[in-house]
Amino acid sequence: MGPGIMSGSATTSEDRETLDKSDYETLAAFRHQLRHFLAFSQAAARSVGLTPRQHQALLCIIGNPGRETATISELANYLLIQHHSAVELVDRLVALGLVNREQDKTDKRKVLISLTPAARERLKHMSVAHIAELRRIGPQLARLLASFGDAAGG
Repeated sequence: MGPGIMSGSATTSEDRETLDKSDYETLAAFRHQLRHFLAFSQAAARSVGLTPRQHQALLCIIGNPGRETATISELANYLLIQHHSAVELVDRLVALGLVNREQDKTDKRKVLISLTPAARERLKHMSVAHIAELRRIGPQLARLLASFGDAAGG
């Protein structure tokens, strides 16, 4: 786990020299729930003709705070991929008719990527299903996170 992910003033499992069996059980259960959600998400993406990475890219673009566009660099950072991989991903999304490229009006060096109406429709369908799944598994995830106390941001 990276620095700063589990921070807080309360004593946590991370602060102890040893972990107990329940810490491992909770971590295993939490990772199982995350994997279940990821499998659900991958299947949902494929059901509408997208790869999981394409789905993530569309979410990144429309979910970019303050606007519904993203640059290639923002997309690469969000997806934790190299810049050239983000360019290839955008090329495929353009070819599928799911995103548009447009030169930034204020900074001509930047290219902004936005969703097409077809992408918005696919993403809306998937997002409704994702929200329903999160509502279903959310209580279990919340219980697992709560068992870590302040380390989970509580």
